[in-house]
Amino acid sequence: MTQTEHLRSEARLAPESGIVAVVNHGRTKPGLIPLWAGEGDLPTPGFISGAANAALNAGETFYTWQRGIPELRAALARYYGRHFGGSYDPQEFIVTASGMQSIQLALDAVAGHGDEIVYLTPAWPNFAAAAGVAGTKAVPVSLDRSGNGWTCDVEKLAAAITSATKAIFVNTPSNPTGWTADRETLAAILGLARERGLWIIADEIYALFHYGARRAPSFLDVMDADDRILFVNSFSKNWAMTGWRIGWLKVHPELQQVFENLIQYSTSGVPAFLQKGAVAALDEGDAFIASQVERAQQARDILCKRLLATGRVDLTPPAGAFYLFFRIDGVTDTRTAAFDIVDDANVGLAPGTAFGPGGEDYFRICFHRRLDQIEEAADRLARWIETR
Repeated sequence: MTQTEHLRSEARLAPESGIVAVVNHGRTKPGLIPLWAGEGDLPTPGFISGAANAALNAGETFYTWQRGIPELRAALARYYGRHFGGSYDPQEFIVTASGMQSIQLALDAVAGHGDEIVYLTPAWPNFAAAAGVAGTKAVPVSLDRSGNGWTCDVEKLAAAITSATKAIFVNTPSNPTGWTADRETLAAILGLARERGLWIIADEIYALFHYGARRAPSFLDVMDADDRILFVNSFSKNWAMTGWRIGWLKVHPELQQVFENLIQYSTSGVPAFLQKGAVAALDEGDAFIASQVERAQQARDILCKRLLATGRVDLTPPAGAFYLFFRIDGVTDTRTAAFDIVDDANVGLAPGTAFGPGGEDYFRICFHRRLDQIEEAADRLARWIETR
């Protein structure tokens, strides 16, 4: 027997990321334009890194509050008040070591071995994989696609629920499709969760990356205070902090001790100096976010126009997030094609096979980069398409 065979089956069978496989293939290729991962091209702004550096230099390197430093939790309450309206209690927020840890803690809290969680696909693959590692079955429900874009059929969602279902996971605006739920759809999903006694895990990380309004609709717009919703989020996208690995949970205050305990037995908290940078991001970063959203919308429009001009691309300009999910006529093996595009066009994108049921025929491209790079990448990709 090999050493691997002695591991838990859930760990042994955890899938390789279909995105990372392409990244590893082309990471060191000279001149490649990397549009495969969900991040922009700018480093963290100085007002954020400066605050973290000051705290580090001041010696804030000791164990700290498991739930997050009071200053950061208060800043999160202010941030939500500005962008979502109403007033929020710092006791609603738990600081985590990344959005991914927020998801893992939410999973740990509501489901376990033999349970099920329903989620919408195509989807960012990490949620389903994390559920599988925990022994929870992730049950996919495909979004529908028409000429008007992606939509969620709540009746299909209801049909997927069984006696083993504990929660519904909803990511809107969506990675990878850009699908953005309207208030009516969110209210219908919430009504379903109430009727069936289920939790909702709401991933609204791209709420401010919304094209057409200052933010996307949120479960906060339709919920009551006692609804069973766990909001998972991250500092990564809004403030160019992907490498910082810091996020948060928004939960009912009654759940604070439970999540503090879960953090104690996983990471035991987030470094205080990183949290000081996060305070600066929340309190001083609204203008930075707005500039990034404006640039992303321009990049989206450049990319869509150039690819549509080939006459061989099927796409819907996304309403939110910063990804284009598109099909190329005649290309069915998107995993092989993604490697070919790296080799032949010097552009890195992600194959739709990485995003689960309904995504197999698509590619995902992250357009959250400076406009000259998007123009060049669009031209390279269009030339690749036109020669196939």
